[in-house]
Amino acid sequence: MEQLTATVLETTFRNEDNGYTVLRVAAGRGHQTVVGSMPALSTGESVVFEGDWTEHPVYGRQFTARTCRITPPDSLSAVEKYLGSGLIRGIGPTTARQIVRHFGMEATTILDEHPERLTEVSGIGPKKAAMILESYQEQMSARRVMLFLQNYGLSPNLATKVAKYYGEGTVERIRENPYRLVTDIEGVGFLTADRIALSMGVDPKSEFRVRAALFYLLNDAAASGGHTFLPRGILAERGVRMLRVDGELVETQITQALLSKMLVAFRLPDQEDDCLCLPFYFHAESEIATRLIYLMEARPYKKVTGLTARIAALEIELGIKLSPMQRKAVRSAVEEGLLIITGGPGTGKTTIIRCILHLLRDDNEILLCAPTGRAAKRMTEATGAEAKTIHRMLEYGGEENVFARDENYPLEADCLIVDEMSMVDVALMRGLLRAVLPGTRLILVGDADQLPSVGAGNVLRDLLASDTLPSVRLTDIFRQDESSMIVVNAHRINEGEMPTLNARGADFFFERCSTQGEAARAIGELLQTRLPRYLGFPKGEWQREAVRAIQVLSPTKKGECGSLSLNRLLQGALNPDRQGVDSLVHGETEFRVGDKVIQTKNDYQLAYTRRTALGTEEGAGVFNGDVGYIEQIDPAEHLLTVLFDEERLVTYQKQQLDSLELAYCLTVHKSQGSEFPVVVMPVAGGPPMLMARNLLYTALTRARRLVVLVGREEVIAQMVANNHVALRYTTLRERLKAGVP
Repeated sequence: MEQLTATVLETTFRNEDNGYTVLRVAAGRGHQTVVGSMPALSTGESVVFEGDWTEHPVYGRQFTARTCRITPPDSLSAVEKYLGSGLIRGIGPTTARQIVRHFGMEATTILDEHPERLTEVSGIGPKKAAMILESYQEQMSARRVMLFLQNYGLSPNLATKVAKYYGEGTVERIRENPYRLVTDIEGVGFLTADRIALSMGVDPKSEFRVRAALFYLLNDAAASGGHTFLPRGILAERGVRMLRVDGELVETQITQALLSKMLVAFRLPDQEDDCLCLPFYFHAESEIATRLIYLMEARPYKKVTGLTARIAALEIELGIKLSPMQRKAVRSAVEEGLLIITGGPGTGKTTIIRCILHLLRDDNEILLCAPTGRAAKRMTEATGAEAKTIHRMLEYGGEENVFARDENYPLEADCLIVDEMSMVDVALMRGLLRAVLPGTRLILVGDADQLPSVGAGNVLRDLLASDTLPSVRLTDIFRQDESSMIVVNAHRINEGEMPTLNARGADFFFERCSTQGEAARAIGELLQTRLPRYLGFPKGEWQREAVRAIQVLSPTKKGECGSLSLNRLLQGALNPDRQGVDSLVHGETEFRVGDKVIQTKNDYQLAYTRRTALGTEEGAGVFNGDVGYIEQIDPAEHLLTVLFDEERLVTYQKQQLDSLELAYCLTVHKSQGSEFPVVVMPVAGGPPMLMARNLLYTALTRARRLVVLVGREEVIAQMVANNHVALRYTTLRERLKAGVP
């Protein structure tokens, strides 16, 4: 890290939401550009910046500051420039000159210590002096907070977020209890708060420290492991290991956290240890169970008569022959208040949905939805009926898990069909059920053998494992899919058998490569030339078509065949840097017009415009897993515009680009709910916990037309044999089995 001592000349850009600033400064004999998140700085101020020199593709050499330290102005002209910069209300260049003439180098000291003396200056009365003082104190307060937080290692973005949350009393509140940052501010982890607290001399055995650690550990268990609770013994052990304190102290604070209702404890049947969870997850799983039982016990308020004859007529109309299990699913969906339909690829889930739509379409309001935009779009294409994302259907509010649609403003539907249920977590399921009235048919469709949701919970598997809700499991592969080796091999893998590789004339191929590096190079060649030629893409459109039709899926982020490395390789192969194509460097990623990108976290505030047949409509919300293509880049303003789902245009500002990544290669986890014409997957080794059967199965079932595996047969065999499914601590199954949540 380097230092740059400079005098501020002017602020050319500033974003007040996150403090991101572009400055022109005088340093040495020349002028330089400094960028970064920082407190508002005035012309004439002397500042010591710490950071690194970078080369911007458009603006050239500039200094990216990570921290800054302000030093007092060292000359009368510097003091005058500082005061007259416009940052302080009531002081312009003329007033600044008069203040400096009167007080000289003591001008800033007067503002700090004796502001009442401002009235000594000609033209400044008591009213104007009060206005100047208020503005000056506001600036100093904001600056003091930013510098205080940055001194403790918080990034400028996070420091801005903290300052906005706590307001004027930020420093005092953090000094009082630094650990409140963990519970109050998303993005501040325990280790950050702990570093601040311990450097302030907080006792390592402080109750604040132990309770913040417990809160963090349960949140982390939900975010990284999908757990809605942890057994008391496991939570205590993790607390002792992280804090390096006595177990007795942790146990005492667990008890205190329970008494203060920061944590909730309960006991599951046949389990000796208490289950400890955050109140949100305790109430969420309880509410889901209650509402599902009500829906199951209620009968649809609109009946369908003559069902047997109508199903028979429908088979003739659609030219299909339903199996006994499919017929049971269709009948149950119409007659029951609640039904779960599960099965692998090619087992007829979509056929059942189409039948339900035909049977109910005349006299019922039917809604279709899925967890992601891509899944909803696929549902629309498969059924011919409009499907929405769950978030859009529930009219999400401005913050996570807050929806306009709830029990007080329910969905106006006689039947609700939800696809890709394996992706639905506890928080989203509760929000959905709050908007569904008893008497509405609720049909939940998904493949329980796929990877579970990214968020906490194991909703679909828990519903099926409870054996209390009506469900149909489809196992037969139907005639039209028998020729597809993708479907056949997916079922073989799911049953613990090796897939058939390189069958003649098939849609499933294997390319042998000995090392990860060799596999990565082969994947680059496949996408650049071999697959576009094989698939018959127009030669002049090979690269563009490959970006849109072929999706590389990797088991992991790291390594030569991880998503990070493959994204760089594939960007160079499919969308290389070239004259006339705008680009933008953000962090370690260079974004280019035409790049495939993915949103990596939910952003409920991010605005979009939607292209519709009736014109353009505005909305907000881009979600984790949404994939799109960069349509436009404005390097001068650091703006980037992405088209999602071929209809939503989203413009990203600099601070929002942290949640955008290249998507030529995705991890299998991030591909859930999506379907691609072609899937290419490296099988050249990786962490044993990731190289599992359900991950390989999930990857294969994302492909519609062609699958290519690249790597070693023994790795495929290891994945098929590894049927380890990571345990998730959840309570939904037991609550449903109990019958009374």
